[in-house]
Amino acid sequence: MSKVIVILGPTASGKTALSLNLAERLGTEIISGDSMLVYKGFDIGTAKPTPAERRGIPHHLIDILEPSQSYSVTQFQQQAGAIIRRLNAEGRIPIIAGGTGLYLKALLEDYAFNETGEHQAFREEMRELCEREGREALYARLVQADPESAGTIHAHNIPRVIRALEVAHFGGEQISRTRAYDDGQELAYDAFVIGLSWERPALYERINRRVDLMMEAGLEQEVRGLLASQVTRVMPAMKGIGYKEMAAYLAGELTREEAVDAIKKGTRHFAKRQLTWYRKMPYIRWYAMDNRSEQELFAEVLRDLAGFWPQESNLFL
Repeated sequence: MSKVIVILGPTASGKTALSLNLAERLGTEIISGDSMLVYKGFDIGTAKPTPAERRGIPHHLIDILEPSQSYSVTQFQQQAGAIIRRLNAEGRIPIIAGGTGLYLKALLEDYAFNETGEHQAFREEMRELCEREGREALYARLVQADPESAGTIHAHNIPRVIRALEVAHFGGEQISRTRAYDDGQELAYDAFVIGLSWERPALYERINRRVDLMMEAGLEQEVRGLLASQVTRVMPAMKGIGYKEMAAYLAGELTREEAVDAIKKGTRHFAKRQLTWYRKMPYIRWYAMDNRSEQELFAEVLRDLAGFWPQESNLFL
């Protein structure tokens, strides 16, 4: 089985710093497990590590797409898997750092997804139907086409309702479902999965401070530049937290203060959703970050890695 180190945790928990320290020590490379870092030009609002911060360490799945392009969990699963296998063949253990729970869970547990591809014209037709007749009419179509899947999808989850209709219409399939992890189940990788946890008040304080630093670093100017370069608000990349709120401010729909508050609130809610995903991953080894320095965490993780892979202990000690 291919070996991989995974570092996850809610936003602003310290994943980047640990991943860089480990990659530097192990002479390996980092794979981003963040669904927003794939977009070119979206830097400040995604907390993308700068070239200087990367210390010359190769990073994968960063800056690979234009803002208008979509990215999916299946693409991540395939691309990250290929990179892991290549680095293992070179005798290195790659590090995945990121907080997108579905991506990491799907990779580690080897989810099987629908074979039916995307049909943009059909999706647009369904979106137009939803706008014209309401989401109840769209959901009623799914109840008729695939009542079993309709029973597992909330009527308000429009993208998933449309995908379920798509796979039923074009492939005669039911939409893929994430499955509950069985403690007796074997992961697809020989993985050491690190989770960084904070007490909620401390995490929220870190999130609020990060947003303030993003504003100081020029998030508003970044979004102005993106909009001026023909990036539109309907593009996938502009749906990310920080970007949609700043775009709303620049369109006169929010005050600057309201936009910043909305970013902080949206990021805190996102952190809650991340933790919900992580609760479905019992193989995570949690490290409490409150009152622990980066150096202390690094030393403890190295010791634990040596115990997990004793045959590779020379790498960690």
